Amino acid sequence: MIRLDAATFLLQWATGGLLFTWVTTRRREVGLGYGWLMRFTFGVLALASIVVGRFLDSVPLRDLAALGVVVAAGAALAVSVQRRAAGVAGQREVVERRSARVAAMTGIDRDEQRFDKAAVEFPPHLDLVAPAIGMLGLVAAGIDAGDPAWLSVLRLVVGAAFLGAVTDAMLLGHWYLVQPGLARGPLLELVRWTGWLWPLEVGVLLIPVGMVSVLNGTIDDEYGGILGWMWVTCAITTLGLVLVTRAALKERQYSAVMAATGLLYLAILTAFGTDLVARAVLG
Repeated sequence: MIRLDAATFLLQWATGGLLFTWVTTRRREVGLGYGWLMRFTFGVLALASIVVGRFLDSVPLRDLAALGVVVAAGAALAVSVQRRAAGVAGQREVVERRSARVAAMTGIDRDEQRFDKAAVEFPPHLDLVAPAIGMLGLVAAGIDAGDPAWLSVLRLVVGAAFLGAVTDAMLLGHWYLVQPGLARGPLLELVRWTGWLWPLEVGVLLIPVGMVSVLNGTIDDEYGGILGWMWVTCAITTLGLVLVTRAALKERQYSAVMAATGLLYLAILTAFGTDLVARAVLG
């Protein structure tokens, strides 16, 4: 099964995070700063994957792909910064509506953030390049882990998407403090993706030889079965937190977004437990 090595995990996390960065940026609603934060953060994780792999367990194709992720994420960041004057269409519309409403009510033209409508916007499809390269690296890492290779690859790819969705959802929840008035659509989309990916994540970890073998004692976790039941607890709790988060986001108060963000903090812990505990035991 998959070996629990830090370099592969870091690339997995970076790839999933960058994939769901595109899911959000393609909507053209969230401010450019969110994209800058995500590309920098996950680019650093990909860079850390190269460093860790160099000293612990080098897989040449995986490490080369990680370098490609760093370059692609950096290039997308550079283009976004260069085209920052244009902002994003959805944010421009919100700012313009607010300014017009305040001016109509008070007669005061507030000094709001201004955008250059003639400038060219950042093309969100650039955010797909880095995760596409990262997926190639995960395939290489899965083949290197082998036994059987197809299952190793499947678990890495599904795990990358699962961890990326829940991480991005939590980070986006914080961005609502930076961009007041942002609609809940982008956050709801990431929470829905986390819920949709949950059965896939659990399912691929149950495929033989999988966590069922740990639970029935065929595979000894060396802790009297505790790690197997810990995995079950993490998996069930993650689903519960996702459902509660969706329920919280149905409330109209702005505080509901902050409550959802807090719940997503917990969901990250249990989601990582779902993925990493299984990989450690099956490794």
